[in-house]
Amino acid sequence: MNSDFWQGKRVLLTGHTGFKGSWLSLWLQAVGAELLGYALQPPTNPGLFEVARVAEGMTSVIGDVCNYTHLHQVMADFRPEIVLHLAAQSVVRTSYVDPVSNYNTNVMGTVHLFEAIRQVGGVRVVVNVTSDKCYDNREWVWGYRENDPLGGYDPYSSSKACAELVTAAYRNSFFHPADYAGHGVAIATARAGNVIGGGDWTPDGLVSDIVQALLQQRPVLIRNPYATRPWQHVLDALNGYLTLAEKLYHNGPAFAEAWNFGPYESDIKPVGWLVDQLLSLWGNGATWEQDQAHQPHEANSLSLDCAKARLKLGWKPKISLEQGLEQIITWTRAYQSGADMQQVTLAAINRLTTFNE
Repeated sequence: MNSDFWQGKRVLLTGHTGFKGSWLSLWLQAVGAELLGYALQPPTNPGLFEVARVAEGMTSVIGDVCNYTHLHQVMADFRPEIVLHLAAQSVVRTSYVDPVSNYNTNVMGTVHLFEAIRQVGGVRVVVNVTSDKCYDNREWVWGYRENDPLGGYDPYSSSKACAELVTAAYRNSFFHPADYAGHGVAIATARAGNVIGGGDWTPDGLVSDIVQALLQQRPVLIRNPYATRPWQHVLDALNGYLTLAEKLYHNGPAFAEAWNFGPYESDIKPVGWLVDQLLSLWGNGATWEQDQAHQPHEANSLSLDCAKARLKLGWKPKISLEQGLEQIITWTRAYQSGADMQQVTLAAINRLTTFNE
């Protein structure tokens, strides 16, 4: 991404109080964007949004994407030119507990956003962040490509496939790339792998569960140590979203489609491997054991083919899995010691930004 591009850009970020949204908010503040966030209250306590004082450098609006009237009014008042849509129910296991809320947020929330964009006008770029789990997972050993079938065994995964279909329908019906000269709106989706990083307290997230167990000095409970996932540091995924938004802004029709953002094949590792690495980095005799309780269905194998993003966007991962795990431990130890977590988080962003440029 080009930091200079974002200077003074009017950006609406939904989901800014969540884990990825907080990292992205600080990044956009650092590059000089005029940023408005729209989201529910921070989903966890503690949470990165409050720990890193994210709200200090932006306009933060507490609202629900399921409330169309409020969302429409906020957009009409702010008149964004770039919209980054991260607001979502993001946990597979939570979708089993409350599937209705899951679909309301992930599907109808997306519909409300696109309808507000259509009615308000003025938006030039939309990046809708969905998930690698939007694919019809056949447990293949090779990565899914953007033109593979969508699907989803569980409510969360299927809701993300639905969000992809909603995006495609609005793009085809109201913002078709062939008619770009008339409407001037470029819409794309971003499908990222399992994003990890410091400051994640998401319930039932692997790394967040590990970190909390380490801080509480208790054994880590692991559901499925043999499942493999495309682990990537949060900054690599966000770098993909921002790079895609820039491309859409400059040459919308050529990039208004779906994009995968994931790690190199060497960083697609089993859960057990990742746990062992984190516990080794933490030290202090930390241990893990397998959770024997009944668990709802989750995929065993999942990976992404990101050749298109690397070839056409010039994007590639900058942080290896080993480096990402080291950063998580460094971030967590800084938090444990009472450091200024806004500065710690911004320093990590600055290192990647400097490396990019």
